[in-house]
Amino acid sequence: MAERADEQGRGYRSECERCEILADYIIRNKCTVRRAASHFEISKSTIHKDITKKLKNVNYGKYTEVREIIDVNKAERHLRGGMATKRKYERMKMKK
Repeated sequence: MAERADEQGRGYRSECERCEILADYIIRNKCTVRRAASHFEISKSTIHKDITKKLKNVNYGKYTEVREIIDVNKAERHLRGGMATKRKYERMKMKK
């Protein structure tokens, strides 16, 4: 049961443990901060603080892996937003 609690973002023994669990999830799924926050049911700001500030001191190797993923997501976010807008207007056009 403890493993399930950890996977769902609850039952941490420490903030360090939470940082590593978040990092593992982001690395494994190559996901965004928003998706990780949704999965663990905690705020985006908590996720961001954990992986950019605390994780650096806890596990520098994981920090560098997560940082690469976060940097890619940040560089691509304007493209994702544009594609979402395009899909929205295509759906609106089809309804007419």
